[in-house]
Amino acid sequence: MSEQANAFEIGISTFLEATPNAAVGKSVSHAERLRQAVEEIKLADQVGLDVYGIGEHHRADYAGTSPVTVLAAAASVTNRIRLSTAVTVLSSDDPVRVYESFATLDALSNGRAEVMAGRGSFIESFPLFGYSLDDYDELFEEKLELLLKIRSSEKVTWRGGLRPAINNLGVYPRAVQNPLPVWIASGGNPESAVRAGTLGLPIVFAVIGGMPERFAPLVDLYKQAAARAGHDVNKLQIATHSHGFLSDTVDQAADLFFPHQQAMMNVIGRERGWPHYDRSAFDAARSMRGALYVGDPEFVAEKIVLLQRNLGITRFFLHADVSTMPHGDLLRTIELLGTKVAPIVRKELAKG
Repeated sequence: MSEQANAFEIGISTFLEATPNAAVGKSVSHAERLRQAVEEIKLADQVGLDVYGIGEHHRADYAGTSPVTVLAAAASVTNRIRLSTAVTVLSSDDPVRVYESFATLDALSNGRAEVMAGRGSFIESFPLFGYSLDDYDELFEEKLELLLKIRSSEKVTWRGGLRPAINNLGVYPRAVQNPLPVWIASGGNPESAVRAGTLGLPIVFAVIGGMPERFAPLVDLYKQAAARAGHDVNKLQIATHSHGFLSDTVDQAADLFFPHQQAMMNVIGRERGWPHYDRSAFDAARSMRGALYVGDPEFVAEKIVLLQRNLGITRFFLHADVSTMPHGDLLRTIELLGTKVAPIVRKELAKG
């Protein structure tokens, strides 16, 4: 089997949706959605998926305000799956607390924790925690610098412009993994790709519209920046995150998923000025070159293989939890992704 096939990882990402079900208008409580997440992570581990990521949001339609807490609960009922955020909004958090929390998760999971750091495509955490959007970029740059300094040294001396300085203080506990994995999340910003490459950090691209192949220039920017900084390009890790859903047939998957995808896209679209999302847009996106991974296992696997060959990714996140999906449908998607899709993808990649 090729090195790429061995390295390729497949997982689930979620924001822990708690909006009303698009089909029947019912929603689950935040408490129930959090308990469901632990069940999903346990199943993902059992069916051989590699990673489960929870996004941080601070609004009524998502239950994931504290992803690391949910991941810690799942650590005790799983054995091998990696436990990640998707993302941690580092700009409105404190790097000391982020490191401490994830080092604790790393200990509980025996070395399976990861931080996916981002600036935040949603901005509700900034006023909630008292940060100014005027400092949006500077906050992330400064806090990422501090987080990386903390993970590299037990005793920290650091000074920035927006957070109080630290003078030779220890940060504990230390992570089991050395270093604790820190990924950079990007929605397609070239500066983010260059920053991640320069630092030699793994990167995750959110591919939720258009054709995934359009991210190829960003992958090139990332690799070029890494090479200029002296990092081994062959060791870089690149992931994508895309919406999708699995069922026994392509048509069944599309018909089950469309109402939920439409509801979510139109809620966010009204906030961001997007055009109305209809069935024609959905069907175009689930075509072979589109950004939606919706269908039966064979079709979704074929799309993931195409994505890997176009972008050279080493990890793929499927985000199925849009609107309040029936939990049985989510569990079925996780089962099919692990037992059907992943083996097909790895077999195809092994052919080179």
